[in-house]
Amino acid sequence: MNLVKKWIVVFLSIILVASLASNTAFAKSVQDYEPDTAYVDVAAATFWVEPDLLRPVDEPSATNPVDLHEWTSKMTYEEKLWLVGNLETQALLGSKVTILEERGDWMKVAAHEQPTPRNEFGYPGWVPKRQLTDGKSFGQMVDRLPFALVTEPTTWLYDDKGKSAKFMEISMNTRLPVLNENGDMVLVMTPSDGAKWLVKQDVDVYESKEDIRKPTAADMLETAKKFLGLPYLWAGMSGFGFDCSGFTHTVFKTNGITIPRDSSVQAKHGTPVARENLQPGDLIFFAYNNGEGRVHHVGMYIGDGKMIHSPNTSSTVRIDDYDAPGYGEEYAGARRYWD
Repeated sequence: MNLVKKWIVVFLSIILVASLASNTAFAKSVQDYEPDTAYVDVAAATFWVEPDLLRPVDEPSATNPVDLHEWTSKMTYEEKLWLVGNLETQALLGSKVTILEERGDWMKVAAHEQPTPRNEFGYPGWVPKRQLTDGKSFGQMVDRLPFALVTEPTTWLYDDKGKSAKFMEISMNTRLPVLNENGDMVLVMTPSDGAKWLVKQDVDVYESKEDIRKPTAADMLETAKKFLGLPYLWAGMSGFGFDCSGFTHTVFKTNGITIPRDSSVQAKHGTPVARENLQPGDLIFFAYNNGEGRVHHVGMYIGDGKMIHSPNTSSTVRIDDYDAPGYGEEYAGARRYWD
């Protein structure tokens, strides 16, 4: 090879290497802007407004596994009331989240399928890292396999088909990929603990979300009434405790209908319903300033002038007259999502 040809080859090689490096750098820059995702690895992960707000009494809610019964039962009324404004929401075992930020042992994430104008990916908040897993193989199963949808307020995952060893208590609306159905049991995959068993009568199995049967008002009222007597929990989204909009969101979601997470946003979507046309299953909203201000509460109409709702920290899921003092003067309209 003469000298001229040699330098041409060297020159072209330099251009090729530079081009590859440029393409690699471009691909990396694009990837850097693609948010990572993870999966909730506990029965219900509690989202906080900021990291490191935990009090000693809150520790059972921030471990892996969690003990939500211990957490809610040991808090005094004042300690529960303190949660108002300090918690955001909850996300259930196997729920997908987008990672927004990382700070020490905490991650700010957005819970998918909890619609909110606050974030395009879902409802945001801070959770301890130990309550999340990357769950890559689990995620592939979520995308490819049928899923079991829990339809009871809570149920147990078992280590064995004979139910001799309880693994974890999980909530209604939890969805896990199905590996097998065997008699009265269903084998499902968890995000990081392998295959576990569920009692078949406590779940419905679907090939896809689109296969969930369109609910009737009676279906949703039946679901809602399963929670009568359940104590209120600010930001609660599970059978271990609900706030008002967490309750309505979960009842609808379990029946295949995704509605916004917060009452103020629920009040802006769906189909408006005149007061004289209320039907069971409609959502009723209440607002400050005699119904003219900000929406702060939601209940589900059940007929005969009554609603089922999760009222406040001092109460439980219960049935009340929606026009009773304390509610009637704050009536702010109704929306229908089920028809």
